Amino acid sequence: MVPSQLSVIVARLNRYFSEAAMGQINKTVKIQPTRRGRLPSGQPNPVDVHVGSRIRLRRTLMGMSQETLGEAIGLTFQQVQKYERGANRVGASRLYDLSRVQDVPVSFFFDDMPDDVQKLSPVGILRGATGLADEPGIFEIDPLAKRETLELVRAYYAITDPQIRKRVYELAKALAASDDDKK
Repeated sequence: MVPSQLSVIVARLNRYFSEAAMGQINKTVKIQPTRRGRLPSGQPNPVDVHVGSRIRLRRTLMGMSQETLGEAIGLTFQQVQKYERGANRVGASRLYDLSRVQDVPVSFFFDDMPDDVQKLSPVGILRGATGLADEPGIFEIDPLAKRETLELVRAYYAITDPQIRKRVYELAKALAASDDDKK
């Protein structure tokens, strides 16, 4: 431990004990904070999952592998995987690096976040603003962020002949309509 870190810790402890002696620390705890921003069930916070899906979306749209992205920001591909799944939380400095490498503003990672996910931020959970039941629901990933969708769009735009591309589009619409008729 660096001496400067030690002095910061000692200062915090001194402040804590002096406040405790003066009765300024509230000893009743109503709600225990979730472990490292996770839901009470231990699942990753949906906000972290959303940010991770946006990292994966941009990486895939750029045609970049997890390994390449990891090398660009000094991580292993396994760490990138954990960020993309929401298993590991992304810190502010890392989010800044990701935005620079992926050529998007930091706000990109929070765009299109559903209201129900916004309410499940760690502060929302602590304040009880979520109406969270004993077990939270399972949050589905946006179909537009799935690898299959991204690959389909990439393949579609790789068709150079506009006539053929239009026919593929019409075919997809017809197949979807016939599928809807069966329901």
